[in-house]
Amino acid sequence: MNKELNAPSEELLIDLADLYKVFGDYSRIRIMYVLRQEEMCVQDIADTLDMTQSAVSHQLKILKQNKLVSARRDGKSIFYSLADHHVSSILDMGKEHLEE
Repeated sequence: MNKELNAPSEELLIDLADLYKVFGDYSRIRIMYVLRQEEMCVQDIADTLDMTQSAVSHQLKILKQNKLVSARRDGKSIFYSLADHHVSSILDMGKEHLEE
């Protein structure tokens, strides 16, 4: 990449492309919108979205690996929430762009 343009490194651009791929799944978007409202456990997410626990767990694993959701243990339960305000901002910007 041309350094004179002050462009990000090739590695960063690849990581960014990989991050946006995570947003390319309908189920993951639905899960992020639910978690945007409140912290939830897998069963509550599954019930809310009419998905199986297995499907939700699989998508949460991907979201967690990409630092889009975080997990908190409370006794035997694990509660998930969006990792930070940046995730909400990405969702907001995408929605705003589509509604223009």
